[in-house]
Amino acid sequence: MKTLLLQTVAMGGIMKPSGIIGSCALGVVYMGIISFPAFAADQPQWGERYSRNMVSAETGLPSTFNLETGENVLWTAFPGDKTYGSPTVAEGCVFIGANNIKPRDPRHHGDRGVLLCLDEADGSLRWQLVVPRLTGDKYKDWPMISMSSPPTVEGDRVYTVTNRFEVVCLDLKGQSNGNDGPYLDEGIHMVPAGAAPLEVTALDADIIWIVDMKAGEIGMYPHDSAYSSILLDGPYLYLNSGNGVDNTHQKIRSPNAPSLVVLEKETGRLVAKDEEMMGPGTIHATWSSPSMGDIGGKRRVFFGGGNGVCYAFEALDPKAIPESVQALKRVWQFDGDPTAPKENVHDYLRNREVSSSNIKGMPVFYKERIYVTVGGDIWWGKEKSWLKCIDATQQGDITKTGELWSYQMEQHSSSTAAIFEGLLFITDCAGLLHCIDAETGLPYWTHELKRQLWGSALVADGKVYVGSHGGDFCILAAAKEKQVLATIQLDSPIASTPVAANGVLYVTTLKQLYALAQEQR
Repeated sequence: MKTLLLQTVAMGGIMKPSGIIGSCALGVVYMGIISFPAFAADQPQWGERYSRNMVSAETGLPSTFNLETGENVLWTAFPGDKTYGSPTVAEGCVFIGANNIKPRDPRHHGDRGVLLCLDEADGSLRWQLVVPRLTGDKYKDWPMISMSSPPTVEGDRVYTVTNRFEVVCLDLKGQSNGNDGPYLDEGIHMVPAGAAPLEVTALDADIIWIVDMKAGEIGMYPHDSAYSSILLDGPYLYLNSGNGVDNTHQKIRSPNAPSLVVLEKETGRLVAKDEEMMGPGTIHATWSSPSMGDIGGKRRVFFGGGNGVCYAFEALDPKAIPESVQALKRVWQFDGDPTAPKENVHDYLRNREVSSSNIKGMPVFYKERIYVTVGGDIWWGKEKSWLKCIDATQQGDITKTGELWSYQMEQHSSSTAAIFEGLLFITDCAGLLHCIDAETGLPYWTHELKRQLWGSALVADGKVYVGSHGGDFCILAAAKEKQVLATIQLDSPIASTPVAANGVLYVTTLKQLYALAQEQR
């Protein structure tokens, strides 16, 4: 089903595999009385801050694990049956999207999108944000899928996008410190329209402010599922709007809606948006999140459009917040597939040979270059895709001048690059993990997993971690010569990217969230 890439589900209780109760208990004791080594940090945003590089500075991560014996398994949580998102980890919490297939609160029954806040130590539930579905058209909010957007955390604030395409600012402590405003209608928000409001309890999220991107000056049109990882920069939140096609897949209902928007983080007020008119050229939806980098002392925001074009914009001045909505100033644009159809792009639906292209992975900024995957839509377009290396220092239309190299993949890719010590790791839907020279684009090796790779690879502790839709999770050395350290068969397909934080590796399958750590930390 085409929505699977964008789905996440979450936990209905803590489970400890047979044989590891002692290990988990011992781990808790360690956490209570022994100081751990100096691990890198929290992972409060998906991907490396600003650059979006899928590389972590964590060390001491496991080279293998065993679900049957509990080796290197800290804890596991049941996420439901369709977990496609990756967690974020901050301030002692693990945040992951969920659905409501096994309600954690009996008051919430039926199909819901859910964001879970779990305790980092043991995976127990602290609080949850429960959001009813949009009604009337399943293509606006696909049934039974979880909230797909990995939250971004700063201090005691959690920023994310709900299944109803709402940007929300949440209190990290939930309702434990009271219901903070200005938003005070959580009891209404957590029930379907027209239903009696629920009493707000300690298990519920505390919404500080909320912005509906379907309304007002953004006015986007939702498709399938919201998928956005918010980029936080000073007083601003940069994010993709999610604007997409309607249920016929042949019409952009909101062609003038922005694809990239900027909100003030304190209030949610819209302060800037793009005016590039990406809508008419968007073959499916806008699912690529922005990145940021510094070029000659000037901050740039990089964005992959649903039309297959990568853009660079001037970042807003953090010391001068606009009083009215501004147009983002474009620095350059790069068409990743210039010979593809540009007009009436939806006439090429299901054409696996000729179609327009789109961008689903995030642009990665590395040494004044942008690395981004572009190609035919996974479900509706041609099969070919490319990894493009772009000179980020140029200006204007750099389609002809900005490409430093191009690496072709025979099937679609929704991957974000992981670049480590000159090596670049990228995945594709042919089930291949590619190791490439980041400077030249020349390949070193590929490794085939069982089925499609929808998530990205993570590089951490000198290792590459990656999982496939066949449920096989591979750990390889991050080196020019291929060395497979371990292959573990997990319970269900993997469509997410692993995450590392505070000495723990988090791996999400459709049905489980695993927290993995070396037993002797």
